[in-house]
Amino acid sequence: MFEAKGISLNELEKKSFFSFLTLYLVSSALFISLLGYWYYNAQKNAIENEVYYKLIHLADKISGRIINAQMKSITLALPYEEGYEYELIPTLDAKKYKEDYFEQGRYKVLISASPQEHLGIAYVIVKTQSYFNKLRNLQLLVLLVVGVVLVLVSFVSFFLARLFMKPLRSRVEQIENFIQDVSHELNTPITVLKMSASRGMKKGIYDKNIFQNISISTKQLESIYKSLTYLNFKQEMQQVELLNLKDIVEQTIRYYTQLIDAKHIKVITDLEDVKLSMVPSKAELLFSNLLSNAIKYSMPDTMITMKLTKEYFIIKDEGMGIKESKLQEIFEIYKRDSSLAGGFGVGLSIVKQICDAYDIRVEVKSELDKGSSFKLHF
Repeated sequence: MFEAKGISLNELEKKSFFSFLTLYLVSSALFISLLGYWYYNAQKNAIENEVYYKLIHLADKISGRIINAQMKSITLALPYEEGYEYELIPTLDAKKYKEDYFEQGRYKVLISASPQEHLGIAYVIVKTQSYFNKLRNLQLLVLLVVGVVLVLVSFVSFFLARLFMKPLRSRVEQIENFIQDVSHELNTPITVLKMSASRGMKKGIYDKNIFQNISISTKQLESIYKSLTYLNFKQEMQQVELLNLKDIVEQTIRYYTQLIDAKHIKVITDLEDVKLSMVPSKAELLFSNLLSNAIKYSMPDTMITMKLTKEYFIIKDEGMGIKESKLQEIFEIYKRDSSLAGGFGVGLSIVKQICDAYDIRVEVKSELDKGSSFKLHF
């Protein structure tokens, strides 16, 4: 298992981590190299121009002194410039030369005819190695800067890759826990179904308790299936209908009657006729998840109360309750306040999604060891 600064990665995550890191580094290196190349060429041209005009200036300066020496009949005193060499070409040898600017070995050379044959001098040749010295220094500077920037980018890319992996790691852990929870949730009703079917076959007669266990387990499986279908499969477009929510709530209570009776829970209702336009399957899923959640977290021999008016629907239980610090998280997918009652953390997330889709505000109140209430404001 690869460790990236405290982040434990599996093979798939490791592949994602290095893919991101490689892509970022390659693209950054290419971009930085292009910038370095552009800067190098720009500075190279600047150095070329600087050296060229410096040679012209020096040639003109020397020519000016030659002309001045002839006109004033004074001794010729040539200037000295460090890093520059020059040569005077007499008129007799002028045929071998012409005005030009070129490279010769490690020198930049300028041949100028600006003396105009004063003092018998036809050309002045000025040359320097400073261009190549400056070019070498520029190359070292660019390579150093590009190298340092690439090192810094490598550290930044590794840091960004870690940040990139954190939400992915969190999501992977949630999915892994979700799969484990689903497996556990499915295992319980499946085990009950197998045992009940086996007992029924051995007895060879009708047994109310056996069929009740089979019915409860089947409904648990169906509830899990509906939740998973809502979350993970593309929904077909369903027609919105004007529903009587009282009918939906009563239907939901009847559906869970056996589970309610099995835990000896008393359900008290105060329901009005309330019409609301919704997709029927979503309305059923909304109230089904609220009631199943209340049953799941209720202790045996407790009470669940439900009230439906034109303004709101409220369901209260006398279960284990929720910590106040956890109230903001309960609607997040895969989040559970407690693992004691099972579940896999999608029921309340589905409730919130459906409520948001129909502009229904959800209000939650809870107290540890006293119970919770969910209020839907229409």
